[in-house]
Amino acid sequence: MRLEKCYFCSSTVYPGHGIQFVRNDSKIFRFCRSKCHKNFKKKRNPRKVRWTKAFRKAAGKELTLDSVYEFEKKRNVPVKYDRELWQNTVKAMKRIGEIRQRREGQFIKNRLRAGRNLSLVKERDHIEKNFDLIKSPAVSKRLLREKAAAAAKRKAQQAANEA
Repeated sequence: MRLEKCYFCSSTVYPGHGIQFVRNDSKIFRFCRSKCHKNFKKKRNPRKVRWTKAFRKAAGKELTLDSVYEFEKKRNVPVKYDRELWQNTVKAMKRIGEIRQRREGQFIKNRLRAGRNLSLVKERDHIEKNFDLIKSPAVSKRLLREKAAAAAKRKAQQAANEA
């Protein structure tokens, strides 16, 4: 049973499902559903349509350059049946699945780390802007005195520079 890839969204097209379009130059386009077929007919670029796999990879939302994806490529050369080769292939498929899962998890963690750092920066800015809501009155009086002293010092320096 051969599982094809949708030309537009890159999802799997199971046998007996989807639509197949053959261009005049004999290039075959397979689509998983009419939504993909209609978007193809409208000449939309899959890299610019937000719900496609191509967009997610182009925008850096998903892992793109990884050696585990090399195993998923289509092979048209039939291989002679060999029981040992078959068993090794099944073992390798399980191992590749584990590796892919671990790498995708790490990729997601790295993407979330950037968002967490951004939220920390936003929280610090918010605290600095609204610091008077959380500090005690004695501290705020001291800070006001320090600001006034710094302003007076700046004025004195400007006066000295002008003279």
